[in-house]
Amino acid sequence: MLRNWRQHFGWLAVIGSTAITCFWSMWGILENFHEGWYHSSTLKNIAMLLGQYLSPMLGFLVLGGLSIRWPRIGAVLHVLLSIFALRFFTNSLAAQSLIVTPLLLLAVLYFFATFQGKLAPLVVLVGCPVVTLIGFGLEPAIRVASRIDDGQLGTHCTQYKDQELIWAPIGPGWPTSGTSWHSAKDVCSRLELDGKTLSEQPLNIWRLPTPAEIVAAQYRANQPCNGVYDERTQTASYQTRPDKETPMWNPRSQVIYMWTAEEIDDSTALMIVYDGKLWPRPKDARWGYLGFRAVRTATEQESGREPE
Repeated sequence: MLRNWRQHFGWLAVIGSTAITCFWSMWGILENFHEGWYHSSTLKNIAMLLGQYLSPMLGFLVLGGLSIRWPRIGAVLHVLLSIFALRFFTNSLAAQSLIVTPLLLLAVLYFFATFQGKLAPLVVLVGCPVVTLIGFGLEPAIRVASRIDDGQLGTHCTQYKDQELIWAPIGPGWPTSGTSWHSAKDVCSRLELDGKTLSEQPLNIWRLPTPAEIVAAQYRANQPCNGVYDERTQTASYQTRPDKETPMWNPRSQVIYMWTAEEIDDSTALMIVYDGKLWPRPKDARWGYLGFRAVRTATEQESGREPE
């Protein structure tokens, strides 16, 4: 009778380990194709996938496998991991509860667990995350693989209402790394007419785009997405969902968010995601993937002229 209960404990532990591994499998593959996979080198992209986005999944996979093979050792490893999490998330009671509690529960289950056979639990532990990877990763993998990247990163012209807008070329007005909202505004104000040179003094030729302007400028497969900005709800709607493609985005840059000129309050401004969503973010955020692209109104001499 006791042996049956220990076998039940074993399967409960395997189910718990599998659930955690599947969660990190789903999170990792979605985040990989959302903010990662931007290198020109496939090997670098794979290294980032395994080393950054799937490392939690692989770690819990190894931990679960060791625990199935040696349950008592697995219990100790879960306790040690929970202690590390407790110290790492010192200032977050929610994180401690959501991470430490399951780990300690798994430690108890594995400590009393026994397995009649090792193969079936291992198949469940490995198979479910693999299915999760395929299920959640197939669509974004196809989307990312089919992105338009014509290599044209110069100035780009769009029409917004009765104005022709010129978007800055790659460089200080369209960086490949992140910056704060205040720094972005400062750079825009000092950007010279060519969009490639910074002045020491403000020139106020370029600026951050309004949400309506950047929403209307989104593309997918070289076609406008016909985006419309709702100022009341601060949301956007599109006929076609945008993606991280030229001419508005640089697919080979880590930047997946761009600042707009819209201020929510003294400390928050609105930014746009490459898929067209709009979110408020702290103005002092300096995340590497939060950049900007300067814009200006075309002069009469430039109207209708081919972009560089």
